[in-house]
Amino acid sequence: MDIDIAGSSRPSAIHLEAFMLRARRLVMALSALTLAAGTGAAAAGPVHADADADVHADAASAGVDVRHRGFADCPSLSELPEGADPAQWRCEAMTATGHLTLGRADVPIDRPLAITFAEGRVDGEFRQVFGAMAATPLRVRGTPLSITPRYGGYSDFESNDERRGELDLTFRISGPGVPRGCSIGTDAAPVHLVLKETDPSRVVSPDPLVVTFGVADNRFEVPGTSGCGRLGPVLDKVLRLPAPAGVNGIDLDARVALRSYGEAG
Repeated sequence: MDIDIAGSSRPSAIHLEAFMLRARRLVMALSALTLAAGTGAAAAGPVHADADADVHADAASAGVDVRHRGFADCPSLSELPEGADPAQWRCEAMTATGHLTLGRADVPIDRPLAITFAEGRVDGEFRQVFGAMAATPLRVRGTPLSITPRYGGYSDFESNDERRGELDLTFRISGPGVPRGCSIGTDAAPVHLVLKETDPSRVVSPDPLVVTFGVADNRFEVPGTSGCGRLGPVLDKVLRLPAPAGVNGIDLDARVALRSYGEAG
């Protein structure tokens, strides 16, 4: 529900009172997060009894597609760069769980994030084509809020000695009274992650090829909220945003299935 008061530079007393009531309710609901941060303890378990129903309601209200289709989300052959040899290109379908911290927001990633992309070489040069990202709204511990990671328009999964990959994300915020479009980071200014390996790759299945590994980043900055209307300052204050590098973090246990474009079917 969008609670922005639009269309007038002088909102009515009724609209203003309604907004203040919603803001106060949200602040009260977020008080558990404030208490947890102050004591070093986090509230355990979901706030709502029917967590699955709440998650899907969040997804519907935010217009988020949470379906993970695996290799069905691979870029098509026609989307590969000109001159790409299908036998030398592969699709990687990754799922990952773990933990996310944005300012004071404590977010268990207990429902997998999914990313699909293609990679290979053209004339000896490494190339990549992004496929899709799917994510379920994730509860911010101790609050009625959910955060949905979304692809921010840039990725680079070529590994080297310095990092395992780079990825831009935005984080859609949903919850009672939060306007549609409220987010941390925007398409124009996403949160930039530089993921470093924490656990080396391990083959868990040779056919089809499936590997697991761990990655993390705790050096990224997080901006204040955007598109949250009059609730923006409330959310920023309670979540302590913007947050400098060293305060935030993401830790992922990833599982990747790989398939060559040269394989039949």
